[in-house]
Amino acid sequence: MGANIKVDGKTATVRGPACLSAAAVMCSDLRASASLVLAALVADGETVIDRVYHMDRGYERFAEKLRGVGAEIQRLGNLFAPK
Repeated sequence: MGANIKVDGKTATVRGPACLSAAAVMCSDLRASASLVLAALVADGETVIDRVYHMDRGYERFAEKLRGVGAEIQRLGNLFAPK
């Protein structure tokens, strides 16, 4: 998505400001899911996020709540075939 991130061991440094770009991304866990959704909301363009079941298990009605504050979110189903 274009973020400027440097990883050193267990520490990640994010430098900004940076404009994020839309991308196809895949969630790997609960916190990553929420982070990707929030990044997608500020990114330029349309982002597709796959494997959101992590988010569904951890955050009740997350998409609905974000829609309540003006987010444009649409569920499309599984887009990436499992390997």
